[in-house]
Amino acid sequence: MKRFIVPLILCIILLVVAIYIEPITNKIANVLENEPSVVIEPKNAYHRNYNFEFVQETDDFTPYSYQGLLNIIYTMLNSGWEKFTFYCPEEYAECLNDIEKISKDNILLTNINNFVHPFNNFENIVTSYYESGEVTIEITKLYSDEDIKKINAEIDKLMEKLITDDMDNNEKIKTIHDYIINNTKYDTLRNDTNNSPYHSNTAIGPLFEGYAICSGYADVMELFLERFNLKSFKVASSLHIWNSVYLNGSWKQLDLTWDDPITSTNEDYLYYKYFLVDAEDLPKLDTETEQHDYDKTVYLEI
Repeated sequence: MKRFIVPLILCIILLVVAIYIEPITNKIANVLENEPSVVIEPKNAYHRNYNFEFVQETDDFTPYSYQGLLNIIYTMLNSGWEKFTFYCPEEYAECLNDIEKISKDNILLTNINNFVHPFNNFENIVTSYYESGEVTIEITKLYSDEDIKKINAEIDKLMEKLITDDMDNNEKIKTIHDYIINNTKYDTLRNDTNNSPYHSNTAIGPLFEGYAICSGYADVMELFLERFNLKSFKVASSLHIWNSVYLNGSWKQLDLTWDDPITSTNEDYLYYKYFLVDAEDLPKLDTETEQHDYDKTVYLEI
């Protein structure tokens, strides 16, 4: 009996080796050659097929510069990936130092986030990096699949109810601008205490609860601009956030928060002070506060 068992075991071992020898040797070769493979997943339905001056999509996931790192992060977010691993090459000596700086710069990461579709925005982003040069970025998205389904259904209904084929883009934007403002109040509780029963910091607040802060106003407007097939992004200052949209050959600013002012009498007003204005006009309009003092090295289009 033993005479048959030993050859049988040897045959099984040889079979296993034959099956797995190629991937094992490839893995070893990659490690020895310092050329680890990068796994590229498909882009999701909310990928934007255009670039910006500050960040651009890339298909080269071996960074050789600080800008290369920014482009990889933008590509990851814009593609809707929730986890992505890439590798710093030996030629880029400061790569890990730069990725550490970027990972700790919440303002920079938020600015990059503003260039992607709201449904690809992160709520939390974590970067892990190792001396070997391996870098892994993981994100928790702001909107869940359930949120997206609910929001899309509501936008579908509003598009059918409010938007007609004979409208030009200005009329479409004005119609949505007016609808959101007429059906939304500014969430002073969240603004004052950072705590609120409403989801006013996202598109859920203005669409379903009637309350928003600036990020909620900007997100819901951004979603409609996407439906209108208009190139756009959100602009953030240290105090505020609003929309910028490419319309009739130039970039126009659109701020629903400040067109829906808070009044001492709690009356509702609808303004057009910040409706499709030029960026250079923002300082003139900010007579009481510098809400729109954005970083001009980031939002280069405007």
